[in-house]
Amino acid sequence: MGSFVSTLLGGGEAQAATEVSGSPSEPSRVIAFHSSNRWQLHFNSSKQLNKLIVVDFAAAWCGPCKFMEPAINAMASKYTDVDFVKIDVDELSDVAKEFGVQAMPTFLLLKQGKEVERVVGVKKMSSRKRFSSTGKPLNMLLSSSDILLIILELNFISNKFKLPYSDVI
Repeated sequence: MGSFVSTLLGGGEAQAATEVSGSPSEPSRVIAFHSSNRWQLHFNSSKQLNKLIVVDFAAAWCGPCKFMEPAINAMASKYTDVDFVKIDVDELSDVAKEFGVQAMPTFLLLKQGKEVERVVGVKKMSSRKRFSSTGKPLNMLLSSSDILLIILELNFISNKFKLPYSDVI
């Protein structure tokens, strides 16, 4: 019966949601959706859970998206309590439009159906001014993957200590 329902909703299980390949020895935990209906079912069911979802809006032709893929796969392996999802904007343009995606890659962090953070584009290195203990400016270089890791760590801390996300940042 499950395959019948899947067929009605836009394709079989293997067609609708697949795992993006990680390393040859270990499969990736990133779920790639190929059906808007299947994505909608997953998204709607996630609204009932207090679980973070990282959605990677990408395109097959996008160089920066390919650049970020190993980092996303590594994060998915490390943060097993977070769902990692990949949406191809050309394949599921309706989903990309629903979330207002205008550049790639765009990473949305969703919790209970609500956007808690958005990281747009890939900057190999972006500088941020910080101050050292002596009060002198200190340049910190952060990549997009570093920013995502920081956000995921903040989410982990907020869950571990039962703090609202906004209190952690």
